[in-house]
Amino acid sequence: MTDILVAFFLISGAALMLLAAIGIIRLPDLPTRMHATTKSGALGTSLIMIGVAVYFADTTVVTRVIAIIAFIILTAPVAAHVIGRAGYFVGVPLWKGTVKDELQKNYDPQTHALSSGLEKPTSNKKPD
Repeated sequence: MTDILVAFFLISGAALMLLAAIGIIRLPDLPTRMHATTKSGALGTSLIMIGVAVYFADTTVVTRVIAIIAFIILTAPVAAHVIGRAGYFVGVPLWKGTVKDELQKNYDPQTHALSSGLEKPTSNKKPD
């Protein structure tokens, strides 16, 4: 029964990582590629690590697996966000079918400044 469970986790994890690889090739722009690789890659790696923990069933291995999964789940989305944001700021084009660009109204490409959109508009009028 353990072998079947291990095989399920390993095959499921490998399938999700294959989906992440296909997403890199097939998806049209950087943000969608980052989404595919982050979600599928992190979950696929986590499932493979769970399979390793079930197979070895040792306290030290399970502890390391939990630490690895926590590290991946915490760092993968942050890294994808930083890479996607850097790509946006250096001018990597978005897909033609992109419906919403939240940063466009808050980003100044000349100064590379990003405003929060909450600032009060300043006027160029001089006080009387």
